[in-house]
Amino acid sequence: MSELTAFIAGLPKAELHVHHVGSASPRIVAELAARHPDTPVPKDPQEVEKYFAFRDFAHFVEIYISVVELIRDAEDVRLLTYEIARDMARQQIRYAELTVTPYTSVIRGIPDLAFMEAIEDARVAAERDFGTVLRWCFDIPGELGLPAAEETARLACELGPAGLVSFGLGGPEIGVPRPQFKPYFDRAIATGLHSVPHAGETTGPQTVRDALTALRAERIGHGTSSAQDPELLAELAERQIPLEVCPTSNVATRAVAALEEHPVAAMVEAGVLVTVGSDDPPMFGTDLNTEYAVVARLLGLDATGVAGLAKNAVTASFLDTPSKSRLSADIDSYLSSWLRRAE
Repeated sequence: MSELTAFIAGLPKAELHVHHVGSASPRIVAELAARHPDTPVPKDPQEVEKYFAFRDFAHFVEIYISVVELIRDAEDVRLLTYEIARDMARQQIRYAELTVTPYTSVIRGIPDLAFMEAIEDARVAAERDFGTVLRWCFDIPGELGLPAAEETARLACELGPAGLVSFGLGGPEIGVPRPQFKPYFDRAIATGLHSVPHAGETTGPQTVRDALTALRAERIGHGTSSAQDPELLAELAERQIPLEVCPTSNVATRAVAALEEHPVAAMVEAGVLVTVGSDDPPMFGTDLNTEYAVVARLLGLDATGVAGLAKNAVTASFLDTPSKSRLSADIDSYLSSWLRRAE
């Protein structure tokens, strides 16, 4: 383990772009599969790792859905959520805004209130047992259209649990224009939720512009293609609209050809507030610590620079001001201790 890798491993972190089902490790997936023997998903963690090898974005969605189908009752939801927090705590993730897609569970028969109670029970237990604070982003699975948007808005605005802070839009972007979801984002924003849609992952910069104008985005999930438009980058920088950058995911889904071609350096050079996320970490063979190491290499960062990235996530989060101050102070304290030891 290199010194920088060791530094990252102990660094207090916040994660803002990570999916609920997509965070299910092979250990968790195998446990869920064992509970439901009729599934095609392997019941051995090592076989699950092989199962997660996908060809392209479409194949990834197919695998993702097969894991979604393992979550059949409220106890499955609670198990998944609690165990995700356990895995996060091992990486020193102190705070996470987990993107949850309640529609895909509710439509499969899990009662809406039971779903809410399950994630909340897991959230409270995780903070008590691991010290990891979870908050929710309820997102629309865009490929399922306006009925899914209507139901997601109902779940968020009428039944939204205590931990809910934001409203998002995920899934494939091609053929799923952002402006059609404006009424649902308007409704969510009116209830006090923040707007955090995915945009510009597998489509061009116009999708990011649409997310800014039609959906009033406060942060952009991915935003990879923003780098193709210098004027857009300048606007993101001026307005301090953060981009949630997930390099390994972008390569895995073919949104970017190779890590060396990832535009994160252009984003930072333009003054954009960049945060690091892991997206669907076990499915992409990564985790947040690995993503920090990848971005550090691409940007040529030392420990001080990596700590700055960690503070970006705190700044861009929807934590309250006192909590932001405490987590930022923890990052500064950790960095100071590390640098003293290195002298």
